[in-house]
Amino acid sequence: MKKIIIFLITAFLALSFSRIFASTLSIEAELRGINSTCLAHFSQLEDYHDLNGLNITFAHPADPSNHPSLHTSSKKFNNGSSFFATTLSPDSEFCYVSVNKLTVINNQSCSDIAQARLDEDSTINMKTYAEGSYIHIYPESNKYQLILVSTGDSSCAMSESQMLWPGK
Repeated sequence: MKKIIIFLITAFLALSFSRIFASTLSIEAELRGINSTCLAHFSQLEDYHDLNGLNITFAHPADPSNHPSLHTSSKKFNNGSSFFATTLSPDSEFCYVSVNKLTVINNQSCSDIAQARLDEDSTINMKTYAEGSYIHIYPESNKYQLILVSTGDSSCAMSESQMLWPGK
């Protein structure tokens, strides 16, 4: 029991000291020594998702370039908020990336959002569950999965998940 407590305290302290706060997520990742291949892909993600909120990076304290890292960004809007999380997993010259983005919108219903997505791309697949409380949207390629959860008459929580195998 004593060993477990010591391990948990050590793990907590290691994770606490492995955080760095910087102006952008890619700068944080670079300061932590994240794998250069992963960093290149991550910079593109950061630009694409316009990540400029409160940013936090978690990386292996001793060898960050050879271990997975977790990067989060939270941002508040006048009509809601968003939370972005990505895991970068280096593998030699490759980097595998998982992306999760949660957006809460306080002035638009899930059905309106789903209809807008369908208007943008008529080839997407859409399924509803629990009498419209949940809407699952995904393209034929399964490039991403989007789940809309109704949180009120004119509010919606939107969760987008994606796994990328970009290579070198």
